[in-house]
Amino acid sequence: MVTRQKARAKSHLALLSTPTTTNEPKTLKAALKHQHWVAAMQEELTALYQNQTWSLMPRPPDTNVVGSKWVYKIKHKEDGSIDRFKARLVAKGFTQIPGVDFAETFSPVVKHTTIRLVLALAVCSCWVLKQLDVRNTFLHGHLKEDVYMEQPPGFIDSSKPSYVCKFHRSLYGLKQAPRAWFECLS
Repeated sequence: MVTRQKARAKSHLALLSTPTTTNEPKTLKAALKHQHWVAAMQEELTALYQNQTWSLMPRPPDTNVVGSKWVYKIKHKEDGSIDRFKARLVAKGFTQIPGVDFAETFSPVVKHTTIRLVLALAVCSCWVLKQLDVRNTFLHGHLKEDVYMEQPPGFIDSSKPSYVCKFHRSLYGLKQAPRAWFECLS
């Protein structure tokens, strides 16, 4: 019999003993040197385009335009082997201006005691519990404000290099992304 603790220890040992020839890049320049990271960035951009997250348009005068950056993560399987390479485009929301780029924010927080209470009720009442996992969660929220972002680093449209992205949907890093997603979910 394998307990969770033994399985966890085994997977941690596998992670430690698995030689990692690939590290998560810290910069775009480092990521562009490896085809698997370029493919991961292309996959992320494809999801953004399919979801119609933004449209390119000329830079409006006197508007705040936020930047963006790529965040890289190697996803591992339980045995410690590499499952996939994940690249996520994140808006630099810290450059947003209150009252200009966003009006209100929202942070969905649940207390641990509330989760424990619901789980205890579920066990006592024989409720069926299901988990929901949404891919590219924040991309489903629609924005009310006009928010503009520079084109993704490394993927600037050569026919429109001075254009900016006008958001229709939210993106990770934007101040209003959690609120937009919560309104969509509600």
